[in-house]
Amino acid sequence: MAGHNKWSKVKHRKAVVDKRRSKVWSKVSRAIIVAARHGGPDPNFNLSLRYAIDEARYANMPRDVIDRAVQKGAGGGDMSAYENVRYEAYAPGGIAVIIDALTDNRTRTATDVRNALGAHGGNLGASGCVAYLFHSRGRIAVLARGVAEDSILEAALNSGALDVQAPADASEDDAAWTVLTDVASFHQVKESLEMARFTIGEVELGMIPEQHVTVRGENAQNVMALVEQLEDLDDVQKVYTNADIPDDEIKD
Repeated sequence: MAGHNKWSKVKHRKAVVDKRRSKVWSKVSRAIIVAARHGGPDPNFNLSLRYAIDEARYANMPRDVIDRAVQKGAGGGDMSAYENVRYEAYAPGGIAVIIDALTDNRTRTATDVRNALGAHGGNLGASGCVAYLFHSRGRIAVLARGVAEDSILEAALNSGALDVQAPADASEDDAAWTVLTDVASFHQVKESLEMARFTIGEVELGMIPEQHVTVRGENAQNVMALVEQLEDLDDVQKVYTNADIPDDEIKD
């Protein structure tokens, strides 16, 4: 076990998800539409669609909304030419940032990303400048309430997980164990945990840093503000950093 879960610190603003649910659903819907358009409407034969649907389910998106997005993509109802674009950047304090976008206008998206970075002391880097600091992984958040350490470790590792990280404070209502997998075994591990009746709070395929860099003070505030501004951009799907922001730097 690699120690305490740092994900919750990087994703410190989860409390605002309810207010931003429509934006979250819009981003996930776009991912579903694009996946269905390129790989077909059956998630059993379209892994990208399966992953997008899983993420939608755990974002509490209603089934009928998911189905409409699949039909829109597979039926050609949305003719926007969306493409995946990845940006790599640096944030204050030597923090590495990866920004994944789904856009129909590269120029607009690049301008928005540069403006966000510039506003908070960051700058855009060349392709490959920070990607080597991250690994592509599956991440499954298992709610910690009532879950014994031995049971989650056994269930996750026996089903093929790479690592299980403990919550920083298991007494918090939203505390979660973080189960990390490689991409190939992500769905298998998720299904095994569901069958074992663990309560899953979030799932995603994402970029996990090899090591975290601690930032404090003004740098920490700038990193948090930068991530929030990037995540607010309609074209941006995911933002990943290797920042470790201590709890006392996170202001409600």
